[in-house]
Amino acid sequence: MKTLIAAVIATTLLTISGAAQAADPVALVKQFKADCLACHAVEKKLVGPSWNEVAAMYKGDKTAAAILKNKVIKGGKGNWDKITGGMSMTPHPTKPSADQIQQIVAVILAP
Repeated sequence: MKTLIAAVIATTLLTISGAAQAADPVALVKQFKADCLACHAVEKKLVGPSWNEVAAMYKGDKTAAAILKNKVIKGGKGNWDKITGGMSMTPHPTKPSADQIQQIVAVILAP
């Protein structure tokens, strides 16, 4: 019985910790050791658009998560030329993983 209670408590704490971290794209990027923060920030433009700008641009688009995941993996150019001055986003085909990219994108797009 004690083992079951300990397992339930541990699972609950991990779930709470994961949920709190999942709400923070910066924490996920750091956890996954991705290089997103070299060009993006949550609230302001760096080299690329802020994540708030990305979320606003794709708000209500049910295909946004798939589109953005693909852009991170393959790279992208053209959508943000007014902000980036024509800079393209470099491809990230292997790191972070496709699953990690999907998690980061989901948090960026979350309301």
